[in-house]
Amino acid sequence: MDKKEAFNKIADLVADQFDVDRDKITGTLNFKKDLDADSIDFVEFVLDLEDTFNAEISDEDAEKLNTIDEAVDYVISHQK
Repeated sequence: MDKKEAFNKIADLVADQFDVDRDKITGTLNFKKDLDADSIDFVEFVLDLEDTFNAEISDEDAEKLNTIDEAVDYVISHQK
C-alpha cells in the first residue's frame, strides 16, 4: 500500500468518526487540536485504524500519533 492509499483510508475513517467534511481533511490535521478528540474518541479511532490496516498499535505508539500524516507514516512503516 502506498502513502496516498493509506491517507485516503485514514481520511475516510476520520470523516466518518469525527463527522468532518472529507474534502477538509489534510495531512496536518491534528486529532486533539483540530478535531477536539477526547481520549475515548481517539481510542476508538486507533481501534478502527488497527481493524482497517490489520495492524496492532501499542498504547505508547498511539500516544505519538497527533496528525493524519503521523498516522499514515506509522501505518506505512508497520505494514505486514
